[in-house]
Amino acid sequence: MPDHGTHTGTASTSSSLIRRVKAHEPQAWERLIQLYTPMVYGWARRGGLADTDAADVSQEVFRAVSQGIANLDKEERGSSFRGWLWGITRNHIRLHYRRREQQPEAFGGTDAALRMQQEPEDMDDESALSNLQGRTLLVHRALKLIRNDFTERNWQAFWRLAVDGQTATEIAEDLGMTPSAVRQAKYRVLCRLREELEGS
Repeated sequence: MPDHGTHTGTASTSSSLIRRVKAHEPQAWERLIQLYTPMVYGWARRGGLADTDAADVSQEVFRAVSQGIANLDKEERGSSFRGWLWGITRNHIRLHYRRREQQPEAFGGTDAALRMQQEPEDMDDESALSNLQGRTLLVHRALKLIRNDFTERNWQAFWRLAVDGQTATEIAEDLGMTPSAVRQAKYRVLCRLREELEGS
């Protein structure tokens, strides 16, 4: 009998991650942090912030998200969560640079201080900091997070069919499944991935 795999815990819920966060589910908030922290940190680094500053800004961003997410739909219909998150991140990067301008001159002279205080020119251009690489990072992160929701055989079937480009027939022979079960495994993982990324 083919091994169809199972969802575990909250993974099987049909609610989107954002709705669960709004409902104050602790596991949903943890999942959101796990999923989006690398992206926010990456935006901060690409905005010119040093490692520790980027980490600090990331914390500030998620503090703002926790305070504002209840009003997300009311603020701007049709915008993605990722776009909203980018706007918050951009504002906190700018705030970081403004705070630096108010500090005493940094060690290293005027030129070093000016370089540190310079706000990146492309801060208004979301595509400059949030492009295909950001989406790819998010998908990879989501795949890691949902990996344990599936049996090893079903995950292998999905990966080999969707990523490696092997045929369902050869995968089925290797894994002791039917070609139909291989395609179903791919479908279930992709549905779960879409659910994880819904609204992003």
